Amino acid sequence: MTHSPDPNRTQMLANDPNRTQMIAAPRRDSSPSFEATITIKPIQCPVCKTFNPAGVMFCVDCGLIFDRALPDDAFGAPAVQLPVLIESSGREHPLRPGTTLVGREGDIQIADTRVSRRHAEVVSDAGVIAVADVGSTNGTSVNGTALAPGERRSLAADDTVSFGGVELRLALPGEANKTLGVASNKTAALAAPPTVSTAAAFLVGDESRFPLHPGENTLGRKSDNDVCIPEPYVSGRHALLVVENGEVSLTDVGSTNGTVLNGAKLPPHQKTLLTPQDEIRLGSMTFHVEFGGQA
Repeated sequence: MTHSPDPNRTQMLANDPNRTQMIAAPRRDSSPSFEATITIKPIQCPVCKTFNPAGVMFCVDCGLIFDRALPDDAFGAPAVQLPVLIESSGREHPLRPGTTLVGREGDIQIADTRVSRRHAEVVSDAGVIAVADVGSTNGTSVNGTALAPGERRSLAADDTVSFGGVELRLALPGEANKTLGVASNKTAALAAPPTVSTAAAFLVGDESRFPLHPGENTLGRKSDNDVCIPEPYVSGRHALLVVENGEVSLTDVGSTNGTVLNGAKLPPHQKTLLTPQDEIRLGSMTFHVEFGGQA
């Protein structure tokens, strides 16, 4: 016997988009419970060791781009390869993808009265880097040629950009330019340079002994430093050692990986007096100062 549909009954249509669908409950052996507590671990920057909130793309301290790090090097540390603007002191300013504002109140802060609060923009896009003046008081120039307000000019490696008279040099990614993250605290060996009897003090490592002359001694990876440490964890211009009146002081000049004294990271540009017992860590290497007259 065939029954005709009741015209007063609500019908359920298979293709009705407004129909409430029944969803099978998730299996507890394969899916986490909504009531379970989920632990979200922070992200530690491999360069400055700052702990960042989960999910961020950039280190909140040094600006390292977490998803742009290249494969690990032989020491197990990620190779940080960002283009950087380098001050005459050796301090490096990484350029993130997109627009970086340069000025006294910019992403790259230059504390010089010749530089405007919002001086210029550096744009990094698909490997092409360009700079544009944004209406600064004293202007922007590239390799000595002034830019018109709003004019954008492409930059190449080793180009010099002047922001109101403060010059910075562009360094592109590569073995000669990169500063890597610290891999460990293990002291590495360097070939010891010849020592001189007239040195006022010495910077002494595990298998190295660098003479320090009276006055300022620059320290870094580049060969033009008074103390050259050619390893990738040390910045091109890393620190300053000053020998004066029988005392030796240490100042970090804004290095990428920082300078650690007796286990504590020194604030950049802060002068600190040293004793023979102090342990100095630069990258993966440790040193101490040997004062004049010591054996």
